[in-house]
Amino acid sequence: MDMPPPDPAILARKPEIVARLRSILPADAVIDDAHETRAYECDAFTAYRCPPLAAVLPRSTAEVSAVLAACHAMGVPVVPRGSGTSLAGGALPTADCVILGVARLTEVLEEEHGFFYAPDPSSQLACAIAGNIAMNSGGAHCLKYGVTTNNLLGATLVLMDGTVIELGGAHLDAPGLDLLGVICGSEGQLGVVTEATLRILPKPEGARPVLMGFDSSEVAGACVADIIRAGVLPVAIEFMDRPCIRACEDFAHAGYPDVEALLIVEVEGSEAEIDHQLGLIKDIAHRHAPEVLRESGSAEESALIWKGRKSAFGAMGQINDYICLDGTIPVSELPKVLKGIGELSARYGLGVARRAWRRGGEARPDGRSVHARRSGGTDGGEGRVRSGLAAEPRQGVPAGGKRGPPCRAKGGRVRGALPPSPPRRGLPTEYFRKDEGQWSEAGRRA
Repeated sequence: MDMPPPDPAILARKPEIVARLRSILPADAVIDDAHETRAYECDAFTAYRCPPLAAVLPRSTAEVSAVLAACHAMGVPVVPRGSGTSLAGGALPTADCVILGVARLTEVLEEEHGFFYAPDPSSQLACAIAGNIAMNSGGAHCLKYGVTTNNLLGATLVLMDGTVIELGGAHLDAPGLDLLGVICGSEGQLGVVTEATLRILPKPEGARPVLMGFDSSEVAGACVADIIRAGVLPVAIEFMDRPCIRACEDFAHAGYPDVEALLIVEVEGSEAEIDHQLGLIKDIAHRHAPEVLRESGSAEESALIWKGRKSAFGAMGQINDYICLDGTIPVSELPKVLKGIGELSARYGLGVARRAWRRGGEARPDGRSVHARRSGGTDGGEGRVRSGLAAEPRQGVPAGGKRGPPCRAKGGRVRGALPPSPPRRGLPTEYFRKDEGQWSEAGRRA
């Protein structure tokens, strides 16, 4: 698929556009050198690259507003960019656009100690708040605490004509229309978030993960369904199959057992609460005859377990180029979907590494807020699981696209990573035709 063609008229006006931007921002905040703009040619979805016309790095809401107002007046497209960690091409520019990076908006305006911000995307060491808001990012612990939209209280948003508006406030459920819910996950299409008020929670007394290894992915999936069915609410439930386990172990040396399927289940609270919850979970696991059942014995071991999990995308990238697809699956259907994916992998000779995590919207009611100005750059529902599929693209996209039907047949949906199409410059929600797995016409028009 080709990138959208640039507007020749805008390209011809580059000196004028850059001069206008330099009149607004300090000299070090405007980048137009052809070599330096290559740093902004893509995000973590590197299959498509295109250096922008220019990149700007404002330091305040006022500077962001001035840049957007100027570009709006000149008819120049703007693509907001956070830390560039998106795997979905959300910050992918075209040759006639200006990248607006918010990496210099790093000031914490208010904070309280003894609390933590719950959403923990895999890229949390590098990503930033504004990007998390744009993509409605989540992570392993969203089962208990929800994703970004469940933890966002207010935001300062600069619209594409430079208008600055305030949404929400210092408390959940601000009166009026839920416009925060509209912008959270909008991929920067509606404006640029320059400040955010975030919900923070008291730090738990402790947390402990347990590793559970099984002889098949279907059995591991059945164990997940039984844990949820029993009413137990862990902080996180993660699934990895053997190819993913081996890749993560080679990459992070996390001490994972070499089994067909692995679950990482973490609970938190006091020592008594942790022991009680893990006792219930281990009783359920024993019904499925696990090959390995091992609790973390220290904070260091727990950190290593999660380091391996959060290294999955990087670990897979060291093996081969791959296509990443996301499916949302009802928990009760997870065993069947995992089996169906394995059958399709064998049928088409396409190597697949499967990783899944339980998503949810439950969050503690005793949250406080913190006001931050942060740089930045999924949705899930109660009773569903997100499944990440990393596939070696040896036979091309059409064969890979046929992995969608198992998710749809079980009441779920599939998402993927594609280059943006004009004018939306974001991700379509339906990517494949049901018959041949080709790019859908709806996707082309999105």
